[in-house]
Amino acid sequence: MATITRENLGTLHDKVIINLEKNDYLPAFDKSIKEYAKKAAIPGFRKGMVPTGLVRKMYGQSVFTDEIVKTAGRELEDFLKNEKLSIFAQPMVLPGQDMAFDMSNPGAYTFSFEIGIKPEFEVTPVTNKATLTKYKINVSDKLLTDEIDRIRKQQGNEVETDAAADATHVVHLSYQLLDENGAVNAAYEKTSQISDLEKFPAKFQDVLKGKKAGDSFTFVPSDVCTPEELGNFLRLAVKHEDAGNDTFLVTVEKVSNLIPLEIGTDLFEKIYPGQGVTDETTFREKIREELGREFGRLSTERLQNEIFEMLVHQTEISLPVNFLKRYMKEGGEKPKTEEQVEKEFSGFEHSLRWQLISDKLMTEYDISVTRDEVLDDIMGNVLSYFGVRNLDDAPWLDNYRQRIAKDQKQMEETYNKLIVGKLFEKLETVFNLVEKEIGEEEFFKLEDAHAAHHHHH
Repeated sequence: MATITRENLGTLHDKVIINLEKNDYLPAFDKSIKEYAKKAAIPGFRKGMVPTGLVRKMYGQSVFTDEIVKTAGRELEDFLKNEKLSIFAQPMVLPGQDMAFDMSNPGAYTFSFEIGIKPEFEVTPVTNKATLTKYKINVSDKLLTDEIDRIRKQQGNEVETDAAADATHVVHLSYQLLDENGAVNAAYEKTSQISDLEKFPAKFQDVLKGKKAGDSFTFVPSDVCTPEELGNFLRLAVKHEDAGNDTFLVTVEKVSNLIPLEIGTDLFEKIYPGQGVTDETTFREKIREELGREFGRLSTERLQNEIFEMLVHQTEISLPVNFLKRYMKEGGEKPKTEEQVEKEFSGFEHSLRWQLISDKLMTEYDISVTRDEVLDDIMGNVLSYFGVRNLDDAPWLDNYRQRIAKDQKQMEETYNKLIVGKLFEKLETVFNLVEKEIGEEEFFKLEDAHAAHHHHH
């Protein structure tokens, strides 16, 4: 009968030794050989009439090896179940395991596995009802006016003008790379850029001022950009991030003046079609509400990041680090080097801690998501994308729903999003939240939650 012993290798890191006697695996081996003999198709023998001796000779060794490995696996599984051990990933065979099993000389075999055991822990920030700040971002009159100006410009009309003079003039440019002889490099695609004059790098604005449609000139990007401006300019303009010291031919394709759409019925109807917005006060209120909703979303996002970082950094969890590093190195599809493992381990540990904490809390709070909730969420997004109120208005969407149900990846991603969303909703009721009003500029200057927790720990 198999004997099993367990030795400690480190924190939550154990070695399980399984000693098999020959009578632990031989009956299963004999049975497998007989099964083989029944099914084997060997020329010269009727199916089911192949002598077991021949099958043993042909397939015996690989079946023998299989049965020993399977028996060891079964014994390990039963042991983990009986000991009620919850483990990370899969048990790993300890290096140096002798896998040479000789069918003609069956005997006792020893297997050594290492396991990483999941820790018991308390989610202390939850138990202690930690205090967190929930920001209420005020929509200032200036922000509201800026947003309305942006919308008016977006809906406005471009009127061609003579030359680039005003900061708000819209300049249409094309760029062509030149070779060392000053000729256009045909291998490089012509790129174009449209921007307000004031959005170009300051030195380049000076070059562009007074230029008319049809004007061409050559320039070197690093001559008209500060080091801070250069990377962004190369990305947006010439679409070549290492062309800072190359020479380009620039052609002004068009200069226009953007006339913002006046505040009035046309603007109201373009932004809120059919919603009965007839005066500026209602229009401003609706924009203020929209900005408020967007700020509400950003504030919730920040709070959730704060909760996430606090739970991960302030919950004391012991982990079997050596086991996990070995698993990262050898347990994946592709083996990793020591350097890769060291580089990736802190990110891996961060998400593993979150996995353990969120699993524990979801069980405690009995949080679940049904298949229908997943489908309804996906369909809700589709309906709003097509601007349809409900399924009755678009019967074709019913087939779409059935098709979505078979898309495992989308179903899984949506499930994860919803269940984490429900967990955060619950957590917002568990912590002690203090609401604080804040201006938008001040809000965006706040240190992000991840960095804040790294300073404190």
